[in-house]
Amino acid sequence: MKGKLPLIAGCTAFTAAEVVEFTISAAAAGFEGALVTPPPYIRPGEDEIVNFYRAVSDASALPICVYNWPPGTGIDMPFSVLERLAALENVVAIKQSTGDLRAFTQTYFGLKDQVRVFGHSMDDAGLALLKGAGGDGTMGAGGVLGRAQPDFYNHIWAGDFDAARACGRQDRVIMDAWYTPNLVGRFGSGPAILKAALNVQKLPGGHVRAPLMDVSDTDLDSIRATLASLGRV
Repeated sequence: MKGKLPLIAGCTAFTAAEVVEFTISAAAAGFEGALVTPPPYIRPGEDEIVNFYRAVSDASALPICVYNWPPGTGIDMPFSVLERLAALENVVAIKQSTGDLRAFTQTYFGLKDQVRVFGHSMDDAGLALLKGAGGDGTMGAGGVLGRAQPDFYNHIWAGDFDAARACGRQDRVIMDAWYTPNLVGRFGSGPAILKAALNVQKLPGGHVRAPLMDVSDTDLDSIRATLASLGRV
């Protein structure tokens, strides 16, 4: 995919030094950006989060996309913190994955002139926001529908909003069926669901590694039924 679209690597770790090492490896492998959450588990405070990202920004081998991912880190960074992070020299984007629409819109309108803000939902709310104010896109962990998900945006740019809605409805079917409103997997871990959905479509999804577990046969049937309802299997 190199040369067709920018590729970014997840570079999260407990310390800034580890993150920087990951960015060096990612840059050597050809990635063009680093996706970085706050350190998981240890629950740093607001100043500690800013200091962490500042240390990463100062030494990173790649531009940084700040990732606000409350289910994975236990931290939902408020706008006041994201605003401070957006001012760091090497921060170029924010992936705002809060389940709170108000928090997302505050982030988008407050910071869109400083950094790119990703996280628009592929539904009527997201479409209305994109039509009225524009937007940078979505980094979706549920991207198993091939062209349907990027075509949501392609149709918007072409002015065909009905076609965009049709693509968005497919995305919402899988998000509602496979994930909770807080974006936690209903059938186990997000990676297990993603891999199972690819495997069902005879795509090279593979299997998760321990301690994660592949989805059960019953849940695999549910995933298959969802994809069948969308004409994918």
